[in-house]
Amino acid sequence: MAKGGFSGFGGGNMGNLMKQAQKMQKDMAKLQEQLELKTVEASAGGGAITVIASGKKEIQEITIKAEVVDPDDVEMLQDLIMAAVNEALRKADEMVNSEMGKITGGIGGMPGLF
Repeated sequence: MAKGGFSGFGGGNMGNLMKQAQKMQKDMAKLQEQLELKTVEASAGGGAITVIASGKKEIQEITIKAEVVDPDDVEMLQDLIMAAVNEALRKADEMVNSEMGKITGGIGGMPGLF
């Protein structure tokens, strides 16, 4: 091994890499705060059920039109609510991934980041 060990391995580049990683981490934390304030909306049944979810993937509002409430067909109402909620959460995921991709440069497969 050459004298000085791994001096050519990282040198100043390692310091730059660490700075970039720290900046990315800071940017991601800031973005997560912003995403908590953003919302997505989804509906089912031609707008009979509307769900609003945050970027934090929390349901903030569910609106149900009166004409879709049929005591003889509760199962249909349940299905519509479930479809709208699932779509809202899918849209929230999409929004989060899109915004995070802007910071990470599209680096995928990093479990635990979001």
